[in-house]
Amino acid sequence: MTATTPRSLVVKVTCAADAPERANQAFTVAASAAAAGAQVSLWLTGDAAWWAVPGRGPELGLEHATAVEDLLSVVLSAGRVTLCTQCAARRGIAEADVRAGVRVAGAATFAEEVLVDGVQALVY
Repeated sequence: MTATTPRSLVVKVTCAADAPERANQAFTVAASAAAAGAQVSLWLTGDAAWWAVPGRGPELGLEHATAVEDLLSVVLSAGRVTLCTQCAARRGIAEADVRAGVRVAGAATFAEEVLVDGVQALVY
């Protein structure tokens, strides 16, 4: 990796309203890294899958925290967002339901991303 090569970060968020601070931290880290020029891949799994559907992600209601919708917009504009295939299926979310810019992919794709040299992976 050279000094001009942007760092790669994969962030997997596994929670939503059940752990609001942890969920918001995941989106905050992903958006901050994307804004700083890192190559960011954000994975929506578990109940975080609902943020892949416009208007369906829960409002976390955290004081002093940027809204997830705003953070997600940053990642969508500067990085990649992926909805877990199995998580979508368990919630009845079809590929046609997801917001523009979100892809649907499974564990094999996640493994490929995190096993690349120089990638930092974080799970929230």
